[in-house]
Amino acid sequence: MTHWTLEDDAHASREAHKYDKPAPSREYLLARLEEYGKPITHEAMSQMLGLEDEDLQEAVRRRLAAMERDGQVLRNRRGAYALIDKLDLVKGKVLGHRDGFGFLLRDDGKKPDLVIPPRQMRRVFHADHVLVRVSGRDRRGRDEATIVEVLARNTQTIVGVYRQNTPEFGVLIPENSRITQEVIIPHNANGGAQDGQVVSANIVKQPATRVQPVGEVREVLGERMDPGMEIDIALRSYEIPSEFPPEVLDQIASMSDEVAEDDKQQRIDLRDYPLVTIDDESAKDFDDAVCAWKTKSGSWKLLVAIADVSHYVRPGSPLDQEAISRATRCTSRASGTDAAGAALQWLVLTEPDVDRLALVCEMNISKTGAISRYRFFEAVFRSHARLTYNKVSSILEDEGEEGDALREEYRELVPSLKNLHSLYKLLRQAREERGAIDFETTETAIVFNDERKIEKIVPRSRNDAHKIIEECMLAANVATARFLDKHDLPALYRIHERPSPERLDKLRLFLAELGLSLGGGDEPTPQDYRDLAEAIKGRDDADIIQTVMLRSMSQAVYSPQNEGHFGLAYPAYAHFTSPIRRYPDLLVHRAIRSVIRGPRQTNTVLRAENPPVEPPSKWCPYTFEQMLELASTAR
Repeated sequence: MTHWTLEDDAHASREAHKYDKPAPSREYLLARLEEYGKPITHEAMSQMLGLEDEDLQEAVRRRLAAMERDGQVLRNRRGAYALIDKLDLVKGKVLGHRDGFGFLLRDDGKKPDLVIPPRQMRRVFHADHVLVRVSGRDRRGRDEATIVEVLARNTQTIVGVYRQNTPEFGVLIPENSRITQEVIIPHNANGGAQDGQVVSANIVKQPATRVQPVGEVREVLGERMDPGMEIDIALRSYEIPSEFPPEVLDQIASMSDEVAEDDKQQRIDLRDYPLVTIDDESAKDFDDAVCAWKTKSGSWKLLVAIADVSHYVRPGSPLDQEAISRATRCTSRASGTDAAGAALQWLVLTEPDVDRLALVCEMNISKTGAISRYRFFEAVFRSHARLTYNKVSSILEDEGEEGDALREEYRELVPSLKNLHSLYKLLRQAREERGAIDFETTETAIVFNDERKIEKIVPRSRNDAHKIIEECMLAANVATARFLDKHDLPALYRIHERPSPERLDKLRLFLAELGLSLGGGDEPTPQDYRDLAEAIKGRDDADIIQTVMLRSMSQAVYSPQNEGHFGLAYPAYAHFTSPIRRYPDLLVHRAIRSVIRGPRQTNTVLRAENPPVEPPSKWCPYTFEQMLELASTAR
């Protein structure tokens, strides 16, 4: 190995510009370490490079120490430096914490997450994608990570409050609490912002260990207390899209607000069936409708009609590409910002007694609450009423004047609503017998005032009307998963894996301190969780115990492989009921339509007379690999 000379170092000019007495660059040292092939002390490295000058030897020592700190090399117990084995590195996403440290959410899904100390967090923003090595343990015994490489900078714009510190520069204090670095804003890049105003800034220089991020203001949003500012900040801070690209708007503009007569052909006509929409008072997208009746044999027939989004959003179209990029939809009720519904308002069931297209799941429910038969079909129908949970609850349970008035107003629909209520009780009983986990949680609702400011946060109570719709949707989702599995279709299941051994150990340690236990041994069932939930009812610490129980379980995810749903105790489960909001549901609708319109003969679909026969690939042109990629973008 040759001795080091300034002429041999490819980065000599940079080193000469920075230091009066240039030392070997980091790149040069890394190359020599790779060539040497085994750990080497800084003294041996200096000797190998022929460095007799003590100042240069000290410079190499400091540089190797800095390279260790920055995750470029590893120092063993004997003080020797070596290249990091790439096999020992972990990829993941940075999750920032308001206190300055962070966590690494591993790409491989392994738990627990690695802790990223504050010093390392100075190099990155929340949501950056990084490569790390496990470098030790923190004071709480958790594995700690050192960042080796930043793979992707995922924060390019930050919203925050601008503060003018000096005549030369100001700083942006991010609104996102997961970003703790202040961003330097040079005076000539502040966009005319005044001290205390909320701004959106582009990041022109990313953070590093000893370098603060630098930005330039691209938009002054206004004063902190302006009406609706919190909503604007949230939309921008979390990059929630609130506008559509021109090509999407052009496609929508070419469509009519009314269903074309040609589109109603070759569909099952359900316009005379008492289908109704039931949702919250503040809901904007009534995109499902239900009805039920009892058969002569004593079993039940349930219809769940879902807005036929896949009829309008075709694979590869501008609408489809935009839907893929969003994956799921976020709605801001206070601002009217709706990532899909605002532009596709004609798709949702907003008007009773108006013809709409739907994809329908028809189910036969046995006397024991089991789905004995199902079939899917394309339909044209009308919603016979737009009902709310509170109205339906009053119709079914209020014996007072309000209930009487509502029953009179909707007298033609009362029998169907009572049928739905009876069916719900049957399905609920089946759920309990199945052992599905049913935690008691309190949902909340945000109440805005006229200035679009948050006025209060209130608990949202659930009545039987909520539960009727929930059970109907669960049934349709189960039938859907069975259909996908039966026909081996490329689509996404909603899977929920059983708890990992590590999480179970932590849960059982926590429970043991309280004199409680979780049954089931190494493989507890949903019923074991349910039994524990029943056992803690009435305890003062029930909410805390329930939270720990929830944290012991895996997060439900989308997958092209059916692996069952642990929490709901279903062998197969998929999302069918919200294609206006979730792209996986849209994919499921396309898979179902590929069978309805396809040549295969099956009793799981119902076709109108003289149906069109089309190649399945027209509606479902996906491979398993493509489904894997689509699953990774949805949550």
